[in-house]
Amino acid sequence: MDKVKFATIWLAGCSGCHMSFLDLDEWLIDLAQMVDVVYSPVGSDIKEYPEGVDVVLVEGGIANEDNLELILKVRERSKFLISFGDCAITANVPAMRNMLGGAEPVLKRCYLELGDTSPQLPHEPGIVPELLPQVRPVHEVVNVDLYMPGCPPDADRIKAVLESLLKGEQPLMEGREMIKFG
Repeated sequence: MDKVKFATIWLAGCSGCHMSFLDLDEWLIDLAQMVDVVYSPVGSDIKEYPEGVDVVLVEGGIANEDNLELILKVRERSKFLISFGDCAITANVPAMRNMLGGAEPVLKRCYLELGDTSPQLPHEPGIVPELLPQVRPVHEVVNVDLYMPGCPPDADRIKAVLESLLKGEQPLMEGREMIKFG
């Protein structure tokens, strides 16, 4: 039997969802026997998102050009995409910058008004990704197959979702233990 091709990505977020994923502890050993991790910021150094991914967990919102490019590639190359955590679902804390009205006011506030010794705007094309005007949740950019809320989702929720998917079943996303935000 072929293993499920499994990936995780981290966009604009704090990595808390990935830390919660690691809280699966011993179950990660069981998971490793059922999946082939083909891309993840946790424990791998794979540079290019591969073709033919079966299941991907997407943490974070879409905040810059790199995030946008990656999520488009991820959706195109993945069969089942899960918005993983509140930032992916609502843009959450990263979207607080949306209140400032675009990328330019955010950069000016952070780097010029609050700059310490040598205030200057970062501009290194190809090195520093350009900010998008607004931070957007994943579903505003690509189709999402499942939403897993939480800030972060706890390990029990992550395990319940993945166990269902690995059995070929649609996860049952109902009840406080599965759909509570925050």
